[in-house]
Amino acid sequence: MVYASDFRKGKTFIMNGEPHVVLDFQHVKPGKGAAFVRTTYRNILTGATREEAFNPNDKFDDAIIETKKMQYLYADGDLYYFMDGETYEQIPIGKDMVEDAIKWIRENDEVTIKFFQGNPFIVEPENFVDLVITETEPGVKGNTATNVTKAATVETGAVVQVPIFIEAGEKIQIDTRTGEYLGRAK
Repeated sequence: MVYASDFRKGKTFIMNGEPHVVLDFQHVKPGKGAAFVRTTYRNILTGATREEAFNPNDKFDDAIIETKKMQYLYADGDLYYFMDGETYEQIPIGKDMVEDAIKWIRENDEVTIKFFQGNPFIVEPENFVDLVITETEPGVKGNTATNVTKAATVETGAVVQVPIFIEAGEKIQIDTRTGEYLGRAK
C-alpha cells in the first residue's frame, strides 16, 4: 500500500485499476482546514495527465514496475529501437514515450526503461551526460559579467544555456533532469 503522503516524483501507484506515475507533488498545510497533497500524475497506459488534491491518508495499491538498462540503437521514423544487453532482444518504443529523453541520448548510449506488465512506459537517460557543443555564438572578448549565458546546441540537437566563455567543439556536462549546464566535461 502507498499513502498519498508518501508521494514523490516518479512514485507509481494504482488508482481505479490503472497504473499512474507521480510527475509533481506538493504537500500543503493551509492555515485553516486539513492538510492535502496537490499532485500531478500521468496514467501509464493512456498517457493522460491530471492534477488532483489527495488527503494524505488516501491509500493506493503499489504498481509493480520492472526496470531494465537498455542500449539505444537507432531511430526509424517515429519509432526508437533499444536493445537489452543480456538477451539482445530489440524493442521499438514510440516517440511519445521517448521525446523528453531523446534530446540527451546518442546512439549506443545506455538508458533506463521502465515497464508495467511487460509494456515500456518511460525512457530515462543517465542523470548526467557529457555532450559536445556543435553550435554556439562566439564569446565577446571583455564580456566577463557574471551569470551571462548564451544558447548552445549540443550533438543530440538539444539547446542548453551555457556561460559566455564556452565555445563550439567543447564537451560539457549536463544534468538531464533539469537541462542545466554543470561545467566542462573532464
